[in-house]
Amino acid sequence: MTTGFDDIFSIRGKVALVTGGSRGIGEMIAAGFLAAGAKVYISSRKADVCDATAERLAKTYGGTCISLPADLSQMSGIESLAARLAEREDKLDILVNNAGAAWGAPIEAFPEVGWDKVMDTNVKGVFFLTQKLLPLLRKAAGEGAPARVINIGSIDGLKSAAFDTFSYGASKAAVHHLTRFLAAHLTKEKILCNAIAPGPYPTWMLSTGVGFGGETENADWDQVGRGNPSGRVGTAQDIAGLAIFLSSRAGEYVVGQVIASDGGAVGTS
Repeated sequence: MTTGFDDIFSIRGKVALVTGGSRGIGEMIAAGFLAAGAKVYISSRKADVCDATAERLAKTYGGTCISLPADLSQMSGIESLAARLAEREDKLDILVNNAGAAWGAPIEAFPEVGWDKVMDTNVKGVFFLTQKLLPLLRKAAGEGAPARVINIGSIDGLKSAAFDTFSYGASKAAVHHLTRFLAAHLTKEKILCNAIAPGPYPTWMLSTGVGFGGETENADWDQVGRGNPSGRVGTAQDIAGLAIFLSSRAGEYVVGQVIASDGGAVGTS
């Protein structure tokens, strides 16, 4: 039995792709990966925002952060991202499927476009990007440590939210169960799949839902955090630390799990 604990949480030198990495939880995870010594690619739909975030993260945390913009609600965008990454890398150690969309409307008025946009991005995008990147993930898994797929679900996929976000909650529940399906099929290939279900974090998406108008810096997040047993919202260290754990030797025996990251609120309502 191996008894050494040196570098048990290290991801130094690994290659990671974080979708939806230009802001919010994706940006937090990308920043943590960079600080931990990984080479990071980020993707998001808006090219100018993605490029600017990659430049800023590389300047702030050092290392290499590369922007690969793509619309992951469309198969053409998924295939383009996979092809462009394969042109640059012969393996992928860590895939973080974080790109997501939300839509809110009263049940009587909820539109089909709001259902399809969310499901296409949050569920179809996760499955087919993972599928298209299997050759790079398999190459990484064949060279030593297992490759990792981390799907970002939501606490709203574990319990009902107060918002009228019907397709969002359903899509995140689907992400959680899709993660279990992927783990059942890919663990034998040393590709380990897990999901994180974040609760409240100071993101643009949550800001719009709680009435802050998309503002993240100058918003009363203490007010939101008071609804959590922990008394606060999540931080970049919270979500990045969990993603780093799942990507490191320390998380190598964790497979097919949905891990809540919400300060203890899940299960209390």
